[in-house]
Amino acid sequence: MKEKLYLLLLFIVLQIPAFAQKGTIKGRVFNEKTNQPLEFANILIQGTLIGSTSDLDGNFIFAGIDPGFVRLVVSTLGFETNVSAEIQVQGNQTAFIDISLKESAVALQEVTVRQNLNLKRIESPLSVLNIGVQEIEKSAGANRDVSKVVQSLPGVGVTDPNRNDLIVRGGGPSENVFYLDGIEIPVINHFATQGSSGGSVGIINPDFVREIGFYTGAFPANRGNALSSVMDIKQKDGSKDRIHTKLSVGASDAALTLDGPIGKKSTFIVSARQSYLQFLFKAIGLPFLPTYNDFQLKYKYKIDAKNEISFIGIGAIDDLVLNTELKSSGSEAQKYLLSYLPVYKQWNYTVGTVYKHFAGTHYDTWVLSRNMLRNTNFKYQDDDESKPKTQDYSSDEAENKLRFERTYPDLPIKLSYGAGLKYSHYTNTTYRQLFINNMVDSLNYKTKINLFGYQAFVQASDEYLEDRLRVSLGINFAGLDYNNNMRNPLNQFSPRLSASYSLSEKLDLNGNIGRYSLQPAYTTLGFKNSAGDFVNKNENLRYTISNQAIVGFEYRPMNKVKMTIEGFYKQYENYPVSVADGLSIASKGTNFGQVGDEEIVSIGKGRAYGVEFLAKVMEMRNLNVTATYTYFRSEFTDSTGVNYFRSSWDTRHLVNLIASYKLPKNWNVAIRWRFVGGAPYTPIDSISYIRAAWNVTNQPYSDYKKFNTLSLPNSHQLDMRIDKEFYFKKWVLNLYTDIQNVYNFKTQSAPIYTNLIENGGPENVIPDPNGDDTKQGLRTIESFGGTILPTIGIIIKI
Repeated sequence: MKEKLYLLLLFIVLQIPAFAQKGTIKGRVFNEKTNQPLEFANILIQGTLIGSTSDLDGNFIFAGIDPGFVRLVVSTLGFETNVSAEIQVQGNQTAFIDISLKESAVALQEVTVRQNLNLKRIESPLSVLNIGVQEIEKSAGANRDVSKVVQSLPGVGVTDPNRNDLIVRGGGPSENVFYLDGIEIPVINHFATQGSSGGSVGIINPDFVREIGFYTGAFPANRGNALSSVMDIKQKDGSKDRIHTKLSVGASDAALTLDGPIGKKSTFIVSARQSYLQFLFKAIGLPFLPTYNDFQLKYKYKIDAKNEISFIGIGAIDDLVLNTELKSSGSEAQKYLLSYLPVYKQWNYTVGTVYKHFAGTHYDTWVLSRNMLRNTNFKYQDDDESKPKTQDYSSDEAENKLRFERTYPDLPIKLSYGAGLKYSHYTNTTYRQLFINNMVDSLNYKTKINLFGYQAFVQASDEYLEDRLRVSLGINFAGLDYNNNMRNPLNQFSPRLSASYSLSEKLDLNGNIGRYSLQPAYTTLGFKNSAGDFVNKNENLRYTISNQAIVGFEYRPMNKVKMTIEGFYKQYENYPVSVADGLSIASKGTNFGQVGDEEIVSIGKGRAYGVEFLAKVMEMRNLNVTATYTYFRSEFTDSTGVNYFRSSWDTRHLVNLIASYKLPKNWNVAIRWRFVGGAPYTPIDSISYIRAAWNVTNQPYSDYKKFNTLSLPNSHQLDMRIDKEFYFKKWVLNLYTDIQNVYNFKTQSAPIYTNLIENGGPENVIPDPNGDDTKQGLRTIESFGGTILPTIGIIIKI
């Protein structure tokens, strides 16, 4: 019935009359090194013969452009040709973009303009993909969520369709870093897992995004503390013509975005978003009711031709309460979730300033930022606030950072170097019940620590053999004054070498080797035992190290088609191992709450290896098609450092088939089909049958001696999205419907156990078959997930 209602509403709204309108693109071409305008540059809309030329101030304009998504190819004598980020053109609207060009090593070479280019970074010639505006705005099943769009890339796994964990090339969700206009942002998801990177819904407003560079390997030297991926998000500047307003109403939230000029030298863009997901969850009978809000801001001021400064801010407020009405009327699965889920309260922010100075022979970048996360969760016995809490967790972590980078783009070699300082403050108040040594105990401690860290990097790049061979060497090192091991930068020495060789005009051979380091989570650095001792503050805790090698081919049979194949191998050292469980904590970062708040020793090892295939057709007769396949293995050791176990995301196979087609009259259709191999899971331990142990967690305990020895069946899902845009004289209307899991595939999850008699209350515990009053029986509850999820969205821009 709901599906029919959605379709009926969509049909009615689509009868709205609209006017055929064209769009405009305005921009500026400038010298990357000096920021000076470049006159008489040739600007071509990629894939067409439509062109323009920059004036004496470097400005250009395209008028009468059909709505859609385009890139610009820019070239001029003495400079390397560049391809812009993707631009969304809308009827009766003006899009703005500034494009930099790098001086060519051969200053007087003749300019040759191609209609389609696939330009690569010399520092990272492979394992990096650019995500444009179209993929973010129109992808099926993503609902304009940046993290969900990234999950469709080769090598990126999915643990749960309801979470935004990034599992990249078999690495853990704590191994990723994120940058917003050069400022590191530790949290990009609502209801974030502290000590990891996952969450439920992305914080980044897609209206701000110009382009995303997503690295799955071959990380640049200026992006430290990453073992699996770097997400480099570049934001738009505010519009230069007038104030614009954009209202977006989606399946779970509504957002308002404003952007425009403030005088002749500055622009701004600001947004706020409010969710109403709790009403939907309550209506469909879910046991948890989340509410989230987020805010985002960018202000850019061009001081003069040589100096500019930007200020950004991003933050979120999250609350999750329990739907306790289901304690009496809910299903067995709903009651089971209520029995152990805590209440979550969380907020976070990042604010920062980026100052850029163009000095003629080089340019400098200064970055000053602060980020903070407050994470709170608690659970009352029987969810009754008149009873004592069984767990109570409250933590603050804050970082203050200063970083400097200098880049020489056209010395005999390209050279960049820099350094950074970090001052961190961490507090934690923890109480939780435990079952240890066949008895109920509790952990109760308070922590307050201050830490000082540092990093430095240098990267040099050059081209040889008539520019057919491109080589880049980078070095990064970091340190932290937590213990002697971390204080010594040689222990975190991280060299990397990339090379790319053009076998022909259409075929490249690319490779990279590197060593990367990752600081332990603050939850681990600040952990205390019940005696109040920092049990991890010794020489047994170290930075995690990953040695990696990648090799691959890139083939471009025609201008709009690209195919790549890459093989990778990642070897881990010093991986954190739980003293209590005797296993690597790698598989613990995909749940809500926090990870790493326990006694840890850095003695674990790991390995992840595999092969990826990508085929991409770009804007061929209004059709975009992407096909990816990844085969990988991901394994980590126990405390012996010898016995390897499958990680919780070792699904072996990942397939994504993605397509979009632009129809006449501003219609767009997109689909995504995803296949994921069966995930491993762990049988329960016999301790689960002890009543006192069960009452501590209301969940079974895993048998870590048989960790991930069982497997679930494969899963797959089809998502579809249909967009229709209407262009009126002074405003734009975009309507879309997104249907997830179109054919209603039922995904099987790990078994759910309950200790209650069927249709019984909380006091009706299954008796032990042998009559032991200290023990209990258990039975399983059906645990299939997945349902058809249709949604409708409205976007209005004025």
